[in-house]
Amino acid sequence: MEPSIDIVLPVLNEEKALPQSIMTLSHFLNENLPIHSWRIVIADNGSTDNTRTVSELLSQEYAGVSYMHIPRRGRGHALRSAWLESPADLMSYMDIDLSTGLDAFPLLVSAVQEGYDIAIGSRLAEGSRVTRSVRREIISRVYNLLVKCLFCVPFNDAQCGFKVISRRAVLQLVPLVRNENWFFDTEMLIIASKRGFRIKEVPVDWMEDPDSRVNVFRTALEDLKGLVRLRFGGIPHL
Repeated sequence: MEPSIDIVLPVLNEEKALPQSIMTLSHFLNENLPIHSWRIVIADNGSTDNTRTVSELLSQEYAGVSYMHIPRRGRGHALRSAWLESPADLMSYMDIDLSTGLDAFPLLVSAVQEGYDIAIGSRLAEGSRVTRSVRREIISRVYNLLVKCLFCVPFNDAQCGFKVISRRAVLQLVPLVRNENWFFDTEMLIIASKRGFRIKEVPVDWMEDPDSRVNVFRTALEDLKGLVRLRFGGIPHL
């Protein structure tokens, strides 16, 4: 029996981006994951525009697309809610702007099927091609270097919004993650690495979205606080 996979798209006020992204992703999955049972989950965490209406219409138009309303904001909270409620064998997520090239997605899926617990897209791995501002490039490299220095982890890019994880790893790791926002990814990966979970890193093509809603400096401050908490508060036990 072929494994099933949920692809979660955390969204906040994305009524404009949703139609094109869902069309592109649905077409890609139909062409490139034909043997898998897949579902796209639009995880709407606190939108105040027409995201809900647009999402519900898209779920009627495209087979395999569903909508999940999560009142509280926070990307980590959206992933926690969607993943822990999912019946799928594999779970994943990607950013709604599809800034990461989809060609790498089947490689992530294959890596988890072959025995890795988590497969992550990496903008800093050899072979990746990245287009972004100098400011964001510097912030990303400094942050990920800090993660490696503080925790001696084997991965290079903790924050790329492009990951696949096994059901077993979700059920064991996600309840241990305290952060509900952007630090969720980093915290989960650090805990996974320290607890012996196998992580596969895949180079990706990535292009910065000029309409990104991410406040880089506020997010960086939250991430630094999270790193300090993990470094001096200890890694939670399974």
